[in-house]
Amino acid sequence: MCGIAGAYFWPDGGPLTDRLTKILAHRGPDGSGRYDHRAGEGEVHLGHRRLSIVDLTETGAQPMVKDGLALTYNGELYNSPELRKELEAGGVRFRGTSDTEVVLEAWREWGTEGLHRLRGMFAFGVFDERTGALTLVRDQLGIKPLFLVRRGKGVAFASELKALATELGGSLTVDDTALVASLLYYWVPDGRCAFTEAEKLPPGSWARFRPNGDVERGTFWSLRQVAEDGAAYEGDFDLNAVIEDSTRKHLMADVPVATFLSGGLDSSYLTALAAREQPGISAYTIGFRAEDAKFEAMPDDLMYAKKVAAKFGVDLHEIEIAPQVLDLLPRMTYHLDEPIGDPAAINSYLICTAAREAGVKVMLSGMGADELFAGYRKHLANKIALQYQRVPGLVRRPVESLVDRLPVATSKRGFRSVRFAKRFLSFAELPEETAFRRSYTMYDQAELAGLLNPDLAGAVDDVLTEHADTYHDNTLSDFVNRMCLADSRLFLPGLNLTYTDRSSMAASTEVRTPFVDIEVVKAAFRIPGDKKIVKRQGKMALKEAALSILPAEIVHRPKGLFSAPLRAWMSRDLAPLVREVTNEGELVKAGFLRREALRKLVDEDASGQQDRSKHLWHILTLEYWYRGAVAARTT
Repeated sequence: MCGIAGAYFWPDGGPLTDRLTKILAHRGPDGSGRYDHRAGEGEVHLGHRRLSIVDLTETGAQPMVKDGLALTYNGELYNSPELRKELEAGGVRFRGTSDTEVVLEAWREWGTEGLHRLRGMFAFGVFDERTGALTLVRDQLGIKPLFLVRRGKGVAFASELKALATELGGSLTVDDTALVASLLYYWVPDGRCAFTEAEKLPPGSWARFRPNGDVERGTFWSLRQVAEDGAAYEGDFDLNAVIEDSTRKHLMADVPVATFLSGGLDSSYLTALAAREQPGISAYTIGFRAEDAKFEAMPDDLMYAKKVAAKFGVDLHEIEIAPQVLDLLPRMTYHLDEPIGDPAAINSYLICTAAREAGVKVMLSGMGADELFAGYRKHLANKIALQYQRVPGLVRRPVESLVDRLPVATSKRGFRSVRFAKRFLSFAELPEETAFRRSYTMYDQAELAGLLNPDLAGAVDDVLTEHADTYHDNTLSDFVNRMCLADSRLFLPGLNLTYTDRSSMAASTEVRTPFVDIEVVKAAFRIPGDKKIVKRQGKMALKEAALSILPAEIVHRPKGLFSAPLRAWMSRDLAPLVREVTNEGELVKAGFLRREALRKLVDEDASGQQDRSKHLWHILTLEYWYRGAVAARTT
């Protein structure tokens, strides 16, 4: 895992590449390099920061230059051994054992036609000295990031937006629609970027830049097509075998590998499989201050993590999440690149920091299982909503009135069941796509518009239309798999993979996600929705597969939360900052947010009548991000 950057047909491209690469030093503290070459009448410069995972010698150093090709690569190729054997059989001679060299030779042999054969997470730039063309590529599922800015015939690119924003910030403008989207979702969708002039290379795609200014783009993998092919699949397969194979491949490394272990199904399943391959493997889990856990009514995940560790001989390390949030908030906002309001990023960062201090460079995460196998509460809730709509209104109205009057918290504790009930009733009677969106986003259309400058009403419409277009962009007849596909195209790359990448790399640690693997994804969409949600149980297909190795007590335990005690933080640590941002924040001064609307959120949260902690946390992250963006424009 590494950081990559570069410039093509860009004035002062060499020094710019050095500066971009330096900002990415946390992604690769083990080495750095730069490659320069003529490209027609211009030049190409490729930069690299290395986190040595496979082939720790100089034969794995980058940018890698070999027989007319130059490659700067960020990722891991899990089918590298198989592709290496195939290429060797065709006469290729390898200098080292790195997967980087396999990617380079696979490109030489197959070019873009072979990209679908790469099984892993990756983003790379490859330059052909003969044609002078630079091609940028991003993996099928958007696990690894790649940002770029185009100017004329030129392009500058980097693994993180902060590098481009720092160096080109004076010429970049904030995309108001992207910020509106971040308010709705609490993250910026992968199809948008926080700066108008920048873009994210879409998952499963490539872009080629030529010396004459021509630009070609192509797609080598379609998640929608995989889902539709899966719906037509009629064969049998062993899901456990698919996940076991993916986990085994994700353990490939020349350095120690550990796991996240929350004690929930996904992390326990992966940890058990990993421990069978590597006995005594280490795992890291989180705990919270007792008063925070009590206030939030959080489940005792640590108890289950300890049981899994004891059963499978895992060396378990507990990390207490009692951070100095006033210090961590601006730091995490910087590292996350775009405004992301999920405090789970702090958990991930602190766990990875502790692992790194113990000498661990690679960790496995259960990320992605909920999206693919319908494991979130929203999936079940949306199914229940279809039944709720058939209940007579004479029965529904009194229930809704009662729930509306109930508080979500007192001064001493929160009531999770009331929060869930209020959330459910906010979308239970809406049409399918609208209900699904409302079940996991922050505001309905009127609330979002009321929070913003009236001039942004068109941006609100655009964001809601984009969600609807993405949700309906398929031919699936299966309601549950429509939700899983939407999550895999929106929620997974936009939020979970993004914060996982940025927070882990901020700690110079690589996180791998065995569930977010092209073979696991194919398998997931071959499973019909009625096998994923059975009665009132979500993720049933995965649970049945996990029973082959995990005890039922772990498989069927209540779902845990990889989150943070936000209400406790808001009522204590962050209360003064919330007041400051609400009254005198830069977003309020700029007219982007309405002061009175923010005050209403604060009052609703303080009264305990509504849970607005997540809304307010995201307002804080957006404020800090905006301050950084304004500062970059003025330096």
